[in-house]
Amino acid sequence: MKQLPRTQYSQEFREQSVKFLKESGLTLIEAAKGLSLPKDTLKNWVYADRQGQLTSRGKCQKPLSELELELSRVIRELAELKMERDFIKKCAAYFAKESR
Repeated sequence: MKQLPRTQYSQEFREQSVKFLKESGLTLIEAAKGLSLPKDTLKNWVYADRQGQLTSRGKCQKPLSELELELSRVIRELAELKMERDFIKKCAAYFAKESR
């Protein structure tokens, strides 16, 4: 199975995500699902925030333009949809075989 394209997040988004987790009272997994983030990414941000290093995360990344952000979002969404489509095809083939 192919991996999804890597997503870059802005510093503001990282800070707001950690703040959301702290204030919402949700578990890490629930908050990550609500923010459409991998749970390990959010976990790393929370750990970096506790260490006081959240602001230094992503410093080596060049800032993305709005167009680049939109493009990466669309590419990621397309990859997710392709994975879902392939899964549905496999399910359909399995159930077609079983019904014979």
